[in-house]
Amino acid sequence: MRRNTLLLTVLLYLFMAPVHAQFLDSLLIQVGTTGTFATKDYQPLWITAQHYGALTDRKSDLSTQVGFSNMHVLGNNDQFYIKYGAYLNNNDHFKKVFFQEGYLKLGYKNLELRAGRYNEIIGEVDPDLSSGSLGVSGNALPIPQIGLALTNYVDVPYTNGWLQFKGQISHGWMGDHNQFVRDAWYHQKTLYLRVGKQKLKVGAGIEHFAVWAGHRDGLPKLDKSFGGFWNVLLAKEANDGSVGGDILPNRAGDHRGVIEGTIDWENDVTGIHAYMQMPFETGQGINIRNIDRLWGVAYTNKHEDSWLKKVVGEFIYTKQMNDWYLIRLRESYYNNGIYLTGWEYQDRIVGTPLFTDRKKASEYFPGHIAPFDWGAPVDSFKGKGWNIVNNRVVGGHLGVMYTIAKTVNAKTRLTFTQNYGNALPGVFSPSKYEFYGLQEFSYQLPSIPLTVRAGLGLDWGELTDNVGGLLGVTWSFDRRTRNE
Repeated sequence: MRRNTLLLTVLLYLFMAPVHAQFLDSLLIQVGTTGTFATKDYQPLWITAQHYGALTDRKSDLSTQVGFSNMHVLGNNDQFYIKYGAYLNNNDHFKKVFFQEGYLKLGYKNLELRAGRYNEIIGEVDPDLSSGSLGVSGNALPIPQIGLALTNYVDVPYTNGWLQFKGQISHGWMGDHNQFVRDAWYHQKTLYLRVGKQKLKVGAGIEHFAVWAGHRDGLPKLDKSFGGFWNVLLAKEANDGSVGGDILPNRAGDHRGVIEGTIDWENDVTGIHAYMQMPFETGQGINIRNIDRLWGVAYTNKHEDSWLKKVVGEFIYTKQMNDWYLIRLRESYYNNGIYLTGWEYQDRIVGTPLFTDRKKASEYFPGHIAPFDWGAPVDSFKGKGWNIVNNRVVGGHLGVMYTIAKTVNAKTRLTFTQNYGNALPGVFSPSKYEFYGLQEFSYQLPSIPLTVRAGLGLDWGELTDNVGGLLGVTWSFDRRTRNE
C-alpha cells in the first residue's frame, strides 16, 4: 500500500507541476477508465482477452488505470537511452489494486537491459489483430522479470547486411498467487534469424519458456541451484527433485516452446507479413510428424489517406498433439504433471486465449467442471486431470483495422473454433464449436486530449451464448506530441 501511495503522489506531482525539464521530453501521462458489462456472469472472449490482465471477467465492472511512461536519450550521440514507466490499476468492484506495468529499461542502440513488469508479445504474429501468439500473447498480466534483449534485427558481421538476428533472455518470478507450485522461477529466451535486405526477407526462430524451482507442501524439494538453472537453460534431462529414485523426467521444470517461420515483403505502399508457429512441449513436438500450427498473414496498407489500414487472417490447428505416441506418453500443450497450473499466470493463459482453462470452462459448463483450488492439499489434485482442459483446437480468425470518415478508428475480430478438449475425456467430448466476435471503435476529441472507446462482443455456439460491451475514456498528456 505504501508503494501505491508513493506512486500516486508522484503522478499527482507530474499532473500539477509545469514540466520544463529536458529529462521529461518524452513524458506520457494517461488516466482512463473502462466499463464492461455482459448478459452472462462473465465477459465474451474478445472483451477481456489480450488486454494484459487489465480487465476482469465479471458480468459488470469498472477498470481504472493511471500511469506514466518516459524515454530520455543520454548524451549527445543518440545511442544510449533510458525508458521507465508505471501503470496502477483498480478493478474487481474497486477491491483489487495492482501494477499492470512497472519497469526500467536501459539501452544502447538495439541492446536493452530490462527489469520489472512490462507489456510484451513474444512471437512473430501480428501485434494488432492476431488471435494470439502460442508463446506470449499479451493475454495475461506480464510476468515480472529481468532480462537482456536485442529489440530489433541487427546485421550479422561479414554478411553485407543479408543476414540479421535478434533475441532475448530473461529470468522471472511466478509468485505464489494462484500457482500450484509457489514462488517458482521463470526462464525465457528467443533467437531469430532473417535473410534478405531489400523487399523480400525470410526468417526463422525459436522460443523457449520454462517454469522451474519453487516449493509446495507435499511435494519433494525442487532444485533451485545454479546447476538446476543450467539444466533449464539447456533444456537438459535431469532429476530436479520432482520424481524419486533413478527415474528422470523429460526435462527439469515445466518446458514449452515455439518454432517460427516468417516471410516479409514490402514496398513504399504495401506490407505483407506471413508467419507460422509450431508448438512443442519438452522435445516430442520437434518432429517432422508434428502438423500442429498457427498460420497467419497480415496485409498492411501504407497509404495514409486510405480507410483500410490492416487485414489479418489466421488458421490454427492443434488437434494432433503428438498422437504418434501412446496416449500416456503424449504431451498436453500448456499442461504439466508437477507444475499443475500450467502455462498460466494470475488466472489467465499466457499463450493463445483460444485454449480454455478450468476457470473459464466452469463458466461454460457449471456443475460439470470446477476450477482448481490452488491452496488445497496436494493429494486432493490426484485424478482430477489438467488445468488447461481445451488445447486441441481447429479454427480460423479474421481481423480488420480501418477508419470511418477519417476520424473514427475501428477494429473487427471474427473467430470460429472447433474445440476438442485435451487427450482426456470430458465436457469437450464430442467436440464443440464456438464463434467469437468483437467490434471496436475509438475517437479522439479534436479540442482536448480525450479518447473515447466503445466495443461490442458476441460469443455464440456450443460453449456459450453471450453478449457484452465496453465503454472507456482515456485522458492523455503527451509531451512528445507537444514537442513536435
